Formats: sequence, structure tokens, C-alpha cells
Amino acid sequence: MFKTLEDLDLSGKRVLVRGDLNVPVANGKVTDATRIERLAPTLNELCGKGAKVIVMSHFGRPKGKVVPEMSLKPVVSALSTALGGKTVSFAPDCIGPDAMAVVKGLEPGAVALLENLRFHPGEEANDASFAGELAKLGDAYVNDAFSAAHRAHASTEAIARLLPAAAGRAMQAELEALTAALEKPTHPVIALVGGAKVSSKLDVLGNLVGRVDAIIIGGGMANTFLHARGIDVGASLCEHDLADTVRKIEARAKAAGCEILLPVDGVVAAKFEAGAPSRTVAIDAAPSDMMILDVGPKSVAELNARLADCKTLLWNGPLGAFEIQPFDAGTVAVAREAGRLTRAGNMVSVAGGGDTVAALNHAGAADDFTYVSTAGGAFLEWLEGKTLPGVAALEK
Repeated sequence: MFKTLEDLDLSGKRVLVRGDLNVPVANGKVTDATRIERLAPTLNELCGKGAKVIVMSHFGRPKGKVVPEMSLKPVVSALSTALGGKTVSFAPDCIGPDAMAVVKGLEPGAVALLENLRFHPGEEANDASFAGELAKLGDAYVNDAFSAAHRAHASTEAIARLLPAAAGRAMQAELEALTAALEKPTHPVIALVGGAKVSSKLDVLGNLVGRVDAIIIGGGMANTFLHARGIDVGASLCEHDLADTVRKIEARAKAAGCEILLPVDGVVAAKFEAGAPSRTVAIDAAPSDMMILDVGPKSVAELNARLADCKTLLWNGPLGAFEIQPFDAGTVAVAREAGRLTRAGNMVSVAGGGDTVAALNHAGAADDFTYVSTAGGAFLEWLEGKTLPGVAALEK
């Protein structure tokens, strides 16, 4: 078990909160405040309990040097808005006298944001002395950045050993959702794993075959599986050199009683561009000069029928090239059905990964899922069964 805010004495205390404010910024304005909005409940709760709240985060990849374009200062306005208009002080450094001066000026219930952690090489090096400098600013530490929990950095791992530490509300919700979906799920459990390349999901598949009842393979990955079964995928994206690896995954799945589900039909086109002429063919009838870019209607019907009996769904990656119409149809249809079944109380659905969030938002289904993780790398490493340093540091 991990510690939560209930395990900390907060009133009047200086609380260092590790958030993930690595958000898109254009022309000095935050263009997507999702991560900031997810951090807000923790900050508001801490303020409400009389804590002096000091927020820290990385931004971009400055590689241990001060890069003015990667300052967190433009995020202050969006953070203030997410906190209902509360004033947010800004410290021009994350350690040292400039940071300490801002922290000393905080009243109970006030919030300050420190400058980019990665302006210092000690952050990514998980340097103990840099973590010690950060720890001087606080009496307690809260990690609310699951998306950075797979990194053993000074602000996610080393500092948690120097101060009383706990998970924030967003981190807590994420860990509870993931535990319910993979550690203690209700069966049958189905994982939908899509995306362009099998090579990027080998560890995910290796972990899941022993944990779930069936895996739906989608996207370009499905072409490699089809090729390994001796099916000609035409000019489709396919990692031909991974055929033997895929056959080993299938053998492991069979031994574990995990079914591998592949498309039975596909939407093919000669070009991957919007409005390109396309048609649906049986999956073993792809023309040699055309690409399979989406699953077809028979595949959608089969998958939706399988979801009807599913109690827990893990979703990572799209079923087709959803970025361009009409190759989004399969992903949209299955995502909406998963959302409908979740809304009806028939299943728990947990999704994550960059393309996944974009695909579910495109389908208008993200809000219907039980939980959608915005953590890309951390979510993938969790699916791979790896221990996340930032989580391990919070365990009781």
C-alpha cells in the first residue's frame, strides 16, 4: 500500500508537491490544461487544510541548463485559473535563496510554483544533494505526477526518502484504477493493444498474456501478427522480421489460456491520405499494392460481441490509422461501445497512452471510460509489469 494525504500532518506545513506541468505552450499560453486541471484537486485540498503549497515540475528537455524558452513562468496563469483564480507566486529557481525567499513569503493556504527542475543536472541524475536542496523548502512531500513516476529523478524518488511522503489525489486515483484493472480485476479481462509496431509493445504483450483472458491486437501491429500466421498483408506496415517473435508470443498466450484476437476484415487503400479511395476486403484478400489501414465492419461486430461479456477492459493504442478519415471508423465504433458498456455498469474500462487518449477523445468516448490515464511512458511501464520508482518511494 502507498501513503495518501491522510497520512500527513498538513496544517501550517510547507508541502512540496511534484506535479506534471509539462504541458503544451504556444505564444506564451497553455493550449491544453488537462494535466494542470488534474493537479488542482490536490492543491486545493492542501490549501484548504492550511498548508503552504510549493509546486515543482519539469518542462521540456533543457538537459541541466537554463533554457529561457523552457521556463515554467507561462504556466502560472493557467495554474491560477485551474485553482479558481488563486494567486500563484513564482520562484525564478527551484532551489537556493531565490526559491527560499518565495517560500518564506507564503501564508497558510497560499501557492507558489518553482522554476523548471530540469534546469539543474541533479534532477535527472537523481542526485541526493540536489534532492536535499529541494527538501529544505518543505516539511512534507506529495507526488501527484504519475506520468513522471517511471523516472528515478531527484523530485520523484530521492526526495521521497528525505521528507514524510504521500501520493496526491490524482496519483491515488491512478494507482487505484490500475490496481483494480490489472492486479485484482474481475474476469473476463480483455486487453486491446494497438499501435504501429509490435517492437514497441513486446514487453507489454509479454506481461499481459499471463494476466488477461484475451488480447485484441489492432493497428499496424495486427499486420505483423497476420504475417506471422502466413497471411499476405499486401503493402501494409508490417515488421516482417518479427514473425518468429510473434509466434513465440502466440505460443505463450496459448499455454496461458489467453486468446489472441485478430481482424477478420480490413479497410484497404493505396494511399494513406484523407478521402483516399478505400474498400473493405477479407483480411486474407488485401491487394499487393494496397495497405490495411483499419479494421472492417465484421471485425468491429466481432469485437463488440466479445466486449459484451467482458468485465475488465485495458486499452492501449488504436485499432487503425484513426488520425485520418475514413480509417478512424473501427476505433471510433469499438471505443463508443466500450464507453456504452462502462456507462451501463457492465465493465470497468481503463485506458492510457498518448495515441489512446487522442483516439478516445476523437471518438467522444474518453469521458465514458472508468479511467483514462494521461501518463504515456509510466502507463506503458505499468502494463509491462515494471516497478515504478516514484510509486515505490511512496509505499508504506
